[in-house]
Amino acid sequence: MVWARANELPGLVARPWLVLVVTFSPGCWGSPQSTDPIDAGTPPSCRAEGPGRTDCGASLESCCTSLLVKGGSYDRTYATDGSVPTGQTDPATVSDFRLDKYDVTVGRFRQFVTAWSGGSGFVPAPGSGKHTQLNGGLGLANSAAPGGYETGWDAADDIHVQPTPGNLGSCGYDEWTDAPGSQEALPMNCVDWYEAYAFCIFDDGFLPSEAEWEYAAAGGSQQRQYPWGSTAPGAGNEYAVYNCQYPSDAQSCSDTSNIAPVGTATLGQGLWGQLDLAGNMSQWILDWWASPYGNPCTDCANLTLSSERVLRGGYFGSNAASYMRSTYRDFDVPTDRYFASGFRCARRP
Repeated sequence: MVWARANELPGLVARPWLVLVVTFSPGCWGSPQSTDPIDAGTPPSCRAEGPGRTDCGASLESCCTSLLVKGGSYDRTYATDGSVPTGQTDPATVSDFRLDKYDVTVGRFRQFVTAWSGGSGFVPAPGSGKHTQLNGGLGLANSAAPGGYETGWDAADDIHVQPTPGNLGSCGYDEWTDAPGSQEALPMNCVDWYEAYAFCIFDDGFLPSEAEWEYAAAGGSQQRQYPWGSTAPGAGNEYAVYNCQYPSDAQSCSDTSNIAPVGTATLGQGLWGQLDLAGNMSQWILDWWASPYGNPCTDCANLTLSSERVLRGGYFGSNAASYMRSTYRDFDVPTDRYFASGFRCARRP
């Protein structure tokens, strides 16, 4: 494991635990929460028109746009200089799924906070959040315990869902504002793993497994060096927002102005159309951390209790192009709130 984040961003305190278009149609999401006959095909966080919900990317499309990733097999561990992958190990097979085009925005997360309403409103139903399209409804297989499967949301974790203004504004570089403002299209940060998981359940989806996320970033069997291919990300924010180079090549981060609206790095599009798979905001993943990966994976995740959850993708302050690689891995304790940690949701195909 390569230790990285503690010294990535000049002027920040070291953290010793850290390491280096679809058109929605009714029935697309198949969710029991989608009861509105007009908006039944749109995830809850984008049903109300507004900033950070219906104006993402260059085409100002729905921020909930979710794109089909065609399943297949690949190797989770590999090296490449942009040509032929080498050192390929840890094979995995992934079934079709949808992965959101954009990271979850502040505007979308605001709908979740409203639904949660101080703990008196929405909480995930026990057992929800599973990949119910897999293994006869059992969900992902547990790669760390053969014969086990996803259990979904645990009611004992309700206590960890506390998206209060104080918590969401406790990280520095905070994008959350108590009232909607100019930051609604930024990727949401300062959320713990439980809130990311709960949001995706609220939004008729689930957190992607590490195998799913990397499959999308690697372009499946193409085993890409970066999500967009082999071109180095450079310094112009076209491919990825990193190294404190947004909005200009200043290489010094100071505040939320160094975080780009989702979809800004338009040339960084992955094989299936997702943006910001590398840079801008690291992304919480379903799996518990394990290194090495362990058993070969067929629609699996590491679901056995450990101390850290997986993060993927690098962030706006990552100070080297190597953190933008499709294979780059990181982790954090699931209760931690960090200015560089966001997420995106996956969905049934």
